[in-house]
Amino acid sequence: MTSKRHEELGLSDEQVLSMYEMMLLARKIDERMWLLNRAGKIPFVVSCQGQEAAQVGAAMALNTKEDYLLPYYRDIGLVLGFGMSATDLMMQGFARAEDPNSGGRQMPGHFGQKKNRIVSGSSPVTTQLPHAAGIALAAKMEKKNFVTLVSFGEGSSNQGDFHEGANFAGVHNLPVIFLCENNKYAISVPIEKQLACDKVSDRAIGYGMPGYTVDGNDPLAVYEAVKNASDRCKNGEGPTLIETVSYRLTPHSSDDDDSSYRSKEEVEEEKKKDSIHTFSKYLKEMNVLTEEKENEMLDKIRQIVDEATEAAENAPYADPESSLKYVYADKDGEV
Repeated sequence: MTSKRHEELGLSDEQVLSMYEMMLLARKIDERMWLLNRAGKIPFVVSCQGQEAAQVGAAMALNTKEDYLLPYYRDIGLVLGFGMSATDLMMQGFARAEDPNSGGRQMPGHFGQKKNRIVSGSSPVTTQLPHAAGIALAAKMEKKNFVTLVSFGEGSSNQGDFHEGANFAGVHNLPVIFLCENNKYAISVPIEKQLACDKVSDRAIGYGMPGYTVDGNDPLAVYEAVKNASDRCKNGEGPTLIETVSYRLTPHSSDDDDSSYRSKEEVEEEKKKDSIHTFSKYLKEMNVLTEEKENEMLDKIRQIVDEATEAAENAPYADPESSLKYVYADKDGEV
């Protein structure tokens, strides 16, 4: 009998089914947003497709009731793992007042939700890395045993903020995990034109931390790497750089034409490694998932996405009078 990898990692059948269901939910939310964009109902989509395994695997390795998350713009799977709902994400897509990320003020993909310790990001990429190091410094100073995870694309690993955040975390031995979701393209720039080294993880040694490269299409490999990094943080051993290698299955965004820089053949070849299919196959081989159970999951997710879409489409926009809220203090000094 083939041994169950997930059991060797301490995961039950129920936990890996939950992992797969969350990956499916992320994918179906994303697919619906593309349809809504093409129908002219939402303005912009920046996709998670191809990266769900890395995102959900990482989220499941953390204590999502205590740890902090600083996501980047593709991280639907990560924010779902930390407690954001499909309705929350649709409210953001439709820019409605009930959007928990910014009250309808920000572009989609700018995640932030205080109650779930999801720290708001900004449009300039990589600015979240020094923030993550700062939050980890606060944990160390206040002797609190939470972990901070910050995610970013491989293109961000070439920005100055990456160096500053990683160097500061290394110097001060901070409880932070740097999760690089390498999807092989920084918009139109392929990975071989971005790095002089072979892997993003090769850079870790310069910051005095271990660096690991894992298969981003394998949620169990990502889970294991992030769980080990979390344990290091909680044992006072400092930061870790983890690179997950997958592939961006869609254009960079709904405004991008990826046919100008990569071939359809390349994309089709990469789709064969799509984690939605490969993880489903693994679960079926382990007799954890059946066709019937998978269809039940899909029906449940379809209903969740339909209800979220309807709720957001019918929700009100923010009042124009509230446009300066959280920008300037009012006459009583309240922000």
